[in-house]
Amino acid sequence: MTVPLNGDLADYGAILVFAAVAFGISFFLLLLSLWRGTQKPDPEKLSAYECGFAPFGDARMKFDVRFYLVALLFIIFDLEVAFLFPWAVSLRHIGFYGFCSMLGFLSILGIGLLYEWKKGALEWE
Repeated sequence: MTVPLNGDLADYGAILVFAAVAFGISFFLLLLSLWRGTQKPDPEKLSAYECGFAPFGDARMKFDVRFYLVALLFIIFDLEVAFLFPWAVSLRHIGFYGFCSMLGFLSILGIGLLYEWKKGALEWE
């Protein structure tokens, strides 16, 4: 006895078909690359570095703290700017209160940026 797909189960059928097609294409492309790809590495390809430079110094050398600081600042501001997209899409629905809330958020963001700028956190020597 078969049960017809109806209601909520029909929605999952499209997802299962999509997943099966994606898996099939991925498996086919993987097999194709193994079959047609060249598998002849030379000694230079098997070396530790492929950039053309001979290894120099210790691989565990310390990085300057400013590198991490700039990376963290970028991540913080990048994530905060990501809040602007849903706000811009829903601005018509959230009204004047939502607009004022986002102005407050952007002013705090701007004050933080000015503080970092004045402290020299964005300078790179």
